[in-house]
Amino acid sequence: MNALSFHAGPCALEHISKYGLQPQDIAVVPAAAGGAKGLIFQALDQWMFGSWLPSAPRERTLIGSSIGAWRMAAACQSDPVGAFERLGDLYCGQRYTAKPTQQEIDDVCQNLLREFIGGREEEILNHPHYRLNMLTVRGLRGLASPAHPRAEMRGFAAASLLNFTSRDRLAHMLERVVVGDSRDVSPWLREKFDSFTTHFSHLDKGNLASALLASGTLPLIMKPVRDIAGAPGGAYWDGGIIDYHLALPYSRLANGSVNGSLVLYPHFTEHIVPGWLDKSLPWRRAARGPNRGWLDNVVIVAPTREFLRTLPLGKLPDRKDFKYYGLNHDERIRNWKIAMSEGQRLRDELAAFAAKPDIARVKSM
Repeated sequence: MNALSFHAGPCALEHISKYGLQPQDIAVVPAAAGGAKGLIFQALDQWMFGSWLPSAPRERTLIGSSIGAWRMAAACQSDPVGAFERLGDLYCGQRYTAKPTQQEIDDVCQNLLREFIGGREEEILNHPHYRLNMLTVRGLRGLASPAHPRAEMRGFAAASLLNFTSRDRLAHMLERVVVGDSRDVSPWLREKFDSFTTHFSHLDKGNLASALLASGTLPLIMKPVRDIAGAPGGAYWDGGIIDYHLALPYSRLANGSVNGSLVLYPHFTEHIVPGWLDKSLPWRRAARGPNRGWLDNVVIVAPTREFLRTLPLGKLPDRKDFKYYGLNHDERIRNWKIAMSEGQRLRDELAAFAAKPDIARVKSM
């Protein structure tokens, strides 16, 4: 049984067939939103950022939303192996009452954040090779500054209706804000590529914590983050609302040559769903839409269905587990850690493929 599946755009597939998957060719690592799902990549992340990518140092863009932003912040620490272990322990260790208030959830997340990055800000901001970019969303119109939860609910109900009609229309309610490393010019990302207004704000010690929190702030469940320093004023939420699986114009990187311009994307699934509100709209998947060429230089590695069936409850950990396990926190934590341990098989298969590529395992996207 294979634990890991491989998927590649046409240019990436051709490149791997000729040269294999080499660390010096990796220019970008995206990381999706998805909450506890990100725990499955703990061992793979530790290997990738702890030894494989450092074996071929170069400037790389790390970009993520929600848990993906947190994972990429772990990668930027001086001890990434320890940072991913700490993130896993802290994320698993969340405990809430039976019906937690927004304030309780915020307090737990703020404490988690302090333990995760406290005292390590300079490491994250000044990594010699990695350029961290975190995705958030900023509200407009009815979501510009909702005065109370009911106003926020009405705003997101309107956003959902607009998005169902057209993803482009969601841009009337939300805009993308990238809080990122000032050293990373990333023209492939900065030139307009969709209907959303996109702001770029410099990441620094004064906004690192608030940007990380905003990138994972769930609407209605958590209070919006207000006024990130250095970014446009307003209310901020989870970057995954717009950029759930980071359907971004990666092919601009290649500019005619894939050498040195591969995107390596450890992902929960082979599909790229553009926004959180698109989850139930399969026709919105990036590989099926008008922008499918964006994935030409992308390599996705994802857990197989057979692998998922071996995990507790036969699936990846996810946010619904908080409700499923209720106050039985110990069982939830135990099963999440079992899933993280099983994730070592994903690491081993990716390492084996990098050492000796088997092109027959790579499916074309």
